[in-house]
Amino acid sequence: MSVNHQRSPAQDAIPAQDAIVTRIRQAARDLGFSSVGIARIDRHDLGPAMARFSDWLHQGTAGDMGYLSRSQPLRADPQGLLANAKSLIMVTMNYLPTRADSSMDSGWQAQEWQVQELRALDAPERAVVSLYARGRDYHKVIRSRLARLADRINSEIAAGNFRACVDSAPLLEVEWAQAAGLGWRGKHTLLLNRDQGSMFFLGGLLTTLELPAAEASSSHCGSCQACIEVCPTKAIRAPFSLDARRCISYLTIEHAGDIPEPLRPLMGNRVYGCDDCQLVCPWNRYAQMSAIPDFLPRHGLDHATLVELFSWTAQQFHERHAGSAILRIGYDRWLRNIAVGLGNGLRSAIEGEKAPIRASLKGRLNDANPMVVRHVRWALAQGELDSALA
Repeated sequence: MSVNHQRSPAQDAIPAQDAIVTRIRQAARDLGFSSVGIARIDRHDLGPAMARFSDWLHQGTAGDMGYLSRSQPLRADPQGLLANAKSLIMVTMNYLPTRADSSMDSGWQAQEWQVQELRALDAPERAVVSLYARGRDYHKVIRSRLARLADRINSEIAAGNFRACVDSAPLLEVEWAQAAGLGWRGKHTLLLNRDQGSMFFLGGLLTTLELPAAEASSSHCGSCQACIEVCPTKAIRAPFSLDARRCISYLTIEHAGDIPEPLRPLMGNRVYGCDDCQLVCPWNRYAQMSAIPDFLPRHGLDHATLVELFSWTAQQFHERHAGSAILRIGYDRWLRNIAVGLGNGLRSAIEGEKAPIRASLKGRLNDANPMVVRHVRWALAQGELDSALA
């Protein structure tokens, strides 16, 4: 007697789904994304993550970022961003530029970039801009490529509805990236990946397609405390707990008012963002170079001096930062941040190096913005403080 083994519709769907995922991964890589993972939003429990997020907000450690509280309902339910969404295609995009310093002939080698960035922090005349912000605005780069990925999936792979999400969208990106198997949350709160470290951007593509989910990643930080110990302002209060009010990235980008005076000396020459916790992370020995030319440094931001950037006019600021993430902080905050760096440089410079710093600062004493003037006066006082201590 023969037996007819018929496959159920569900069994037939498995290889078809796997084939779809394979094609999606390839399409994403064709568009410059470094890694791709899929999470099912209709099956992943966001309760624990939202509880931690709400507790963090309740403690006041989000500082002035009130929009985070207002967006809680959408973060708790991504279907509010796309009706009937079932899956979330999470992607990473490496941003480490292929050249560490445009004034050098050689490109970066493995870990060379970390050495050069640490040296820059010890050069008080340098203006240190976070690596991710030296090129084009990643929001625009990733969003446009996610839109192209959605079009390609729709036309070549499977029909569905999509919504691209990049950073500013109310999505728990690290939580979803971990659920999609792209890495784990490091103690500095950033996503870590065994093959890429943390020098990458995250993006998400919500879709109504029902795709098979990846296995969530496990943590591999172990007992390492390097990121916590190196933080200049001790903003990482404990593993996985960041006090944004003390974070240099927050202070130089999100914070709109005066930078608290006790924190100014700790900022050193960092004028936009801070990479310290990533520079010392052992996993970043595996950081990959970006294949995207958009992230190459523009206008000398990989080797500019504080005095040079402080001399930019408002028009130069807007022209040179057009298409850059830096543009969003505005000219006044830009000058505020650099004034702090100049003050710290003035305090540590030898006497012969102080004259150009003082001249640069004095040139802004009559700035139209009172906040800028207050930071300039503080900076000039650092030279007087240094003389008094000597």
